[in-house]
Amino acid sequence: MKRAAAGAVLLVLGAAAVLALRPLGTARDVRGSSTVEFTTTTVRIARPRPRAAWPMFGRDPARTASLPGSRLRPPFRRAWVAGGRSLIEFPPALAYGHLYYGDGGGRVYAVSAQTGARLWRYDGRRGIAATPAVGTYAHGTVYEAFLNRFPSRAKTPADGAVVALAAGTGRLRWRAHVGASETSPLLAEGRVYVGGWDGVVYALDARTGRRVWTFRTGGAVKGGLAAAGARVYAGSYDGHVYALDAASGRLVWRAGGRAGWFRHGRFYATPALAYGRVYVGSTDGGVYSFGARSGKLRWLHRTGGYIYGSAAVWRGLVLVGSYDHRFYAFDAATGDERWSFDAGAPISGSATVIDGAVWFATLRGRTYALRARDGHLLWTFPDGRYAPAVGDGRRLYLTGYAAVYGLSPVRG
Repeated sequence: MKRAAAGAVLLVLGAAAVLALRPLGTARDVRGSSTVEFTTTTVRIARPRPRAAWPMFGRDPARTASLPGSRLRPPFRRAWVAGGRSLIEFPPALAYGHLYYGDGGGRVYAVSAQTGARLWRYDGRRGIAATPAVGTYAHGTVYEAFLNRFPSRAKTPADGAVVALAAGTGRLRWRAHVGASETSPLLAEGRVYVGGWDGVVYALDARTGRRVWTFRTGGAVKGGLAAAGARVYAGSYDGHVYALDAASGRLVWRAGGRAGWFRHGRFYATPALAYGRVYVGSTDGGVYSFGARSGKLRWLHRTGGYIYGSAAVWRGLVLVGSYDHRFYAFDAATGDERWSFDAGAPISGSATVIDGAVWFATLRGRTYALRARDGHLLWTFPDGRYAPAVGDGRRLYLTGYAAVYGLSPVRG
């Protein structure tokens, strides 16, 4: 009897271990509908403005990460290279003829989009893992979020900052204390929105840095926020996505992910908003589509690995990479897989779409450009780790592991 009982226990434990080790994509998908809380009339991606072609992460407040009306197809030749001192985890913002980006050494740089020459450098003496946002206040202001002070061995959740810098000189305009933040600032309607490791979403006045409102979630807020209409949207490490009233911070709805086999996912990725939906990946391996108005789950498609990168949305497709080494295109209405591409290495960073080509990088150190409509390989570049490319209609700006490249298209 004892042997039988022990064998039964071992059998149960073995079954549990097998289930726990199964790929993340084994849980059931949820298929969506093109007639329920889905509209094709709400996506109007603005063409690049002369002074602000790509002013924040994801390019626009909805974080669609798409650049229309450009002629930037591969192949490319290298025009210049900048950086090289420390990891650049997130892509630059592009405005006023300059690229603005932060590195792992706590420095914010402004370099010429034409030549790569440095205009200024600001040393925040704190960690950075975010793309700055650039606004028009006072003839141009750059907003960046920071993590803990250097040197810091402890990851203190409350020790963060947001700074506002003059776009032309790098002079400090204001500094606001927030929780340690790795969220790329969202700039919308005169406010700067960031999240913190302390689980708080902060709304700051873009002119003064004054705290307008805060909202506390149940876990760290590490991805950026997105905005559409009168709402802002944030994912949290508590496994929920939040819709908040942009003016007051009041909770509108909260939606949870669906656990896979013994796994409760966290939302690190920045949400993307389009077609009346919220699109966001989870560490449970799923890409989720929630109704932007209702918060109801509209579809869910599992991949075989974690999803940290943010999706790009382009012409009815949701484009995103996974740690399972594959890059995916999902139907924005139903979640059906339209195509996938085997990149041969985990994909941790986000995607962008420029002139019909979708860009992403792998942890093996290579950047890919695929034809967005069908996944056909167009070009690769032998650098890159997390950040994708951005563009301004004249050049492509590609982020390597510790360098930014200015690339010109090869015509003819």
